Amino acid sequence: MHIRGERIARVDRSGTVPDDGSQVIDLGSDSCLLPGLIDTHTHLAFDAGPDPVAALAGTSDEDLLVRMRAAARSALQAGVTTVRDLGDRSYLSLALVEEFARAPERGPEILAAGPPLTTPRGHCHFFGGEVEGIAALRAAVRERHAKGCSVIKIMASGGNMTPGSIPPHASQYRLADLRAVVDEAHRLGLPVAAHAHGVDSIKDALEAGVDSLEHVSFLTADGGSEPDPALVQAIVESDTYASLTLGMDPNVPFVPPPAMAAHVQTILNAFRALNEAGAKVVIGSDAGIGPAKPHDVLPYGVGDLARLGVEHLDALRSVTSLAARLCGVEGRKGRITAGADADLLVTAGDPVQDPAALLDIRAVFRAGVRVR
Repeated sequence: MHIRGERIARVDRSGTVPDDGSQVIDLGSDSCLLPGLIDTHTHLAFDAGPDPVAALAGTSDEDLLVRMRAAARSALQAGVTTVRDLGDRSYLSLALVEEFARAPERGPEILAAGPPLTTPRGHCHFFGGEVEGIAALRAAVRERHAKGCSVIKIMASGGNMTPGSIPPHASQYRLADLRAVVDEAHRLGLPVAAHAHGVDSIKDALEAGVDSLEHVSFLTADGGSEPDPALVQAIVESDTYASLTLGMDPNVPFVPPPAMAAHVQTILNAFRALNEAGAKVVIGSDAGIGPAKPHDVLPYGVGDLARLGVEHLDALRSVTSLAARLCGVEGRKGRITAGADADLLVTAGDPVQDPAALLDIRAVFRAGVRVR
């Protein structure tokens, strides 16, 4: 492969060494060259500690930006060269977008949502994105577009990290609200990611035409449920991606939120059903939300997906080419091809044979610069 500047100039499989004075990097005959990984759902503003919400509240914007920069660097060192940040405070991730645009080797490309849209005192209201009413929701979408966000995030259902908010199975917005957000975002060329744990919120977000369903847990008032085959088929037949929350550090004990604890296996079964039915599945690690979710955790998610029965090559596509398509960076990211960004991961071993090879890194390149 030949790199010129920040891009891949051409791909040569002949193995011949150029004699044009180009620098040659030999990473070993047993190495595997991959496009850099893409995490479709991360939170650089969360510290992956035992209480990330309290830590966020006790941190100034200045210090939070320092911490977010370190989190982004951690992801890059793991071969995650693009992240979709689906919730921050004060649009701080946009400062990193500008910083890394000037010096790409300092961090992954960040596709930022800014503060997620949520109801008053709703899930993740502490990010500052509280908004209700169709006119206000449309205005909030326009504000994010004007500031330079790459995606709109809306909390279609409740969640697990916000004391006093509604439970994760319950819907926060009406179908009409979701439709207004999608309509305004698509008019401006922005995709919409909908946080959707509950069955009703999944149905509404899907009908509204969101681009990705985040978590897709199929929760009901009684807990987890086996997904309705008709709803699964509707997801498959739509243009909507299922962004599955996978990837955990196996060295850290995982304690699921109380609302989810009894239903983890049911949720995993739902993930399996989505894949088996042919849904467009990507992995959003939700990095930052707890000790088992550090910002370099995405590679573990590929193994998790494989253990759900997904073919190893398809599991890799979920964090490369398919994720690039969802994120609107197809052509630049997710493939090794002429004209693409030179964001690359080199492993000692073939992850198509064993996804654990993603953890044995020999090199990471960002925009043509070796960063590991």
